[in-house]
Amino acid sequence: MDTLRIGFAGAGYAANFHVESFKKVYGVKVEFAGVTSRRAESRDAFAEKHGIKSYASVDELLEHIDVLDVVSSPAAHDDAVLKAAAAGKHVICEKPFSGYFGPEGCGDEYHGDTDPKEKMLDAVVGKLETMATAIRRSGVLFGYAENFVYAPAVQKEREIVEKTGARILRMLGEEAHNGSQSKLYGFWRYNGGGALMGKGCHPLSAVLYLKQIEGLARGGKPIRPKSVTCRCEKLTECAGFEDRGFIRTGYHDIEDNVWAHITFEDGTVADILSGEIVLGGISNYVEVIANNHRTRCNLSPTAMLDVYNPQGAQFKDIYTVEKISTKEGWTSLTPDENYTLGYIGELQDFAQCIATGRQPQADLQLALDTITTIYAAYLSDERKGTETAIPLV
Repeated sequence: MDTLRIGFAGAGYAANFHVESFKKVYGVKVEFAGVTSRRAESRDAFAEKHGIKSYASVDELLEHIDVLDVVSSPAAHDDAVLKAAAAGKHVICEKPFSGYFGPEGCGDEYHGDTDPKEKMLDAVVGKLETMATAIRRSGVLFGYAENFVYAPAVQKEREIVEKTGARILRMLGEEAHNGSQSKLYGFWRYNGGGALMGKGCHPLSAVLYLKQIEGLARGGKPIRPKSVTCRCEKLTECAGFEDRGFIRTGYHDIEDNVWAHITFEDGTVADILSGEIVLGGISNYVEVIANNHRTRCNLSPTAMLDVYNPQGAQFKDIYTVEKISTKEGWTSLTPDENYTLGYIGELQDFAQCIATGRQPQADLQLALDTITTIYAAYLSDERKGTETAIPLV
């Protein structure tokens, strides 16, 4: 096909930065063909902003596109992905791929934090098997939009691992900040979890990816996760916590801080940190300790550009960095976060893969392993940190 017609399922924050990143794609011609969203006012406003057509449903949108970019809330991913695959349309899906969002028809009375996690894990595995089968049988390309994988720093580490035959012994990764601005965040039934699902998925996917790459480079077979030990906390609900107005509080039924320890099939390990309690902007990094090198991949802050601003009002119309609470003083800025955080890279890869038929760096298997690891981690936490096997789909 000469032009890839892109349709967006979702019209929020992620949809907007996907549009901006798609505009930087080269070598493949892309066209924005339409948008749909559950809220008519959102999809209509997005359509007007970007000069595209608004559709009332995914079904209507599918008739006019080649690729469905799923950028809706996590609870809406499953339906959109399955419909796109059934229609023979390529799929790009934002993280997290899927999850458990409570029993059908549940409302705000639902509490995922007290729902049995073994039941969740079993349900998620069954769902993932169904979705994986549908995608693979359809023959469409599936791109897992995990930006950590495509961050330039992580891609450079991929090159180092591949070309030096490194064996990765230990990794450490984190995503943390002072809390999401989304009104839906904080409810398990919309997001499938809290800090682990919404933030920990990023460094988790990156470390799973790098072990896949190592396995392929050294033995022709990906090295996959085997077990996980995890603890989740609600630190903003601790007795004596004082809300000074800098950290989001009042979550309905999710955790705000997580540590997870993953053991891989070859006995090596990785530790993942995520939280909603970290000030000073986003803390995004992946550190790799191998038998022949050590790398620290800094995604944010990057230290590419340090700016001192003595008066916040001067920068009122200048974007500095995501989640920073003040524009005064010294700030480490990123000239283009869409590039350094990997958004442009992921969409470039997906567009080229669709055009050429090759598989993307972040593929369906990575999406599956990420989700099963997350829900095995939730089960581990329920068992007070007991090491828990990760079911592989």
